[in-house]
Amino acid sequence: MAENYDYEVLYIGAGHGTFDGAAPLAATGVKVGIIESGLIGGTCPNRGCNAKISLDEPVKMVRERERLGDVLDGDISMNWTQNVVHKQEIIDVIPAGLTAKLENAGATIIKGYAKFKDQHTVLVDDTKPVTAEKIVISTGLRPHRLDIPGTELAHDSEDFMNLQTMPKNVMIIGSGYIGMEFATMANAAGSEVTVMLHSDKVLRKFYQPFVQQVVDDLKKRGVKFVENADIKSFSEENGKFDVTYQQNQHLSTDWILDATGRIPNVENLGLENVGVKFDKTGVIVNDHLQTNVENIYASGDVISSDQPKLTPTAFFESHYLMKLFAGQTTDSIDFPVIQSVVFTSPRIAKAGMSIEEGQEKGYTITDNDLANYWYYQIDKEQIAASKQVHDAEGHLVGVTEISDQAENTVNTLLPAIEFKMSREQVGRLIGIFPTIGYAAWHRA
Repeated sequence: MAENYDYEVLYIGAGHGTFDGAAPLAATGVKVGIIESGLIGGTCPNRGCNAKISLDEPVKMVRERERLGDVLDGDISMNWTQNVVHKQEIIDVIPAGLTAKLENAGATIIKGYAKFKDQHTVLVDDTKPVTAEKIVISTGLRPHRLDIPGTELAHDSEDFMNLQTMPKNVMIIGSGYIGMEFATMANAAGSEVTVMLHSDKVLRKFYQPFVQQVVDDLKKRGVKFVENADIKSFSEENGKFDVTYQQNQHLSTDWILDATGRIPNVENLGLENVGVKFDKTGVIVNDHLQTNVENIYASGDVISSDQPKLTPTAFFESHYLMKLFAGQTTDSIDFPVIQSVVFTSPRIAKAGMSIEEGQEKGYTITDNDLANYWYYQIDKEQIAASKQVHDAEGHLVGVTEISDQAENTVNTLLPAIEFKMSREQVGRLIGIFPTIGYAAWHRA
């Protein structure tokens, strides 16, 4: 490292795109600095994945109690207020733990906002210069806000997860991951939920026949869906909120969630000061996660990429940069199969080739009616199915499942897809019986 630099590698942001790789990088002896204005860990641990899965746990229990009927005595219902308290107990300890992990490895954490002054210098809070040989932009995403009159009356996902009391009536604008997961939670907590769709499709990136089963189940539970809503404005009167949509139609609600997506944090970083290229989808990088400025890199959700903007992607990118900066590789990044799941009840999870692409290629599509498979009858799952895609040589190349344990099944089958295991190799993987893992391999 040139002696005039404060750090060999400086990260802007402390989410998964940073900490998963920065700690092991610092442990190799590389001088690492991390600039973060908020909580260490970024979105996922503090106001995203970890919080969400904690809030969802009672939903699973309520649903299972409902299905088991007279197998169990007594009724249960969700106490949303205590659910939020429990969520906070789970996540409050995370930033300190991650801070200790980074600092114990030798990394230095600098609190404040970073802005580029030149390609090797950033200013912290516009005053303190910090220099580095290499700089990594890892600033993630933030909630998108509708550009309409009254947009300030709507709330974002973090607001929802911090609600002390669930409103009687909740309107959700958007039907992607966040919209559908929070519609599931709000409905289970007793709220009257309306979901306003941008188009006529829900969860467009997932297999639509499975998605429709989730939608139909939510409709039976009272959730309303408005297609092609074309939201015009929000307004407030006497503590109630009016949503104007389509051709001057109106709906009243107690609370509005804007779940219209997430956008990259590329503003106010001074990228224009150093000429780093970016667009509305994020920072543009090459196959080494390097921007057009040779010593500046990017990782995590802030990247403009065809890879899914998910925690596993950021984890892998962060580890790749660790190896690159530590001199352990010079190869371009080679992404593994990145699985994804929407945490509705039931879940929909997928990995590898989509069913639609498999059909286009003429591959074998295997249907599994899991609701009638004995393991799924233990908790009386009524909505459970999977589709597997096998190539011409019989390799499992894709799987999509709808069930209460879909994410566990997909995780189990991931090695077969990633390493292109033959049927003979798969046949040698005999999971613990009786478990969902055994059931998954038995069908592969």
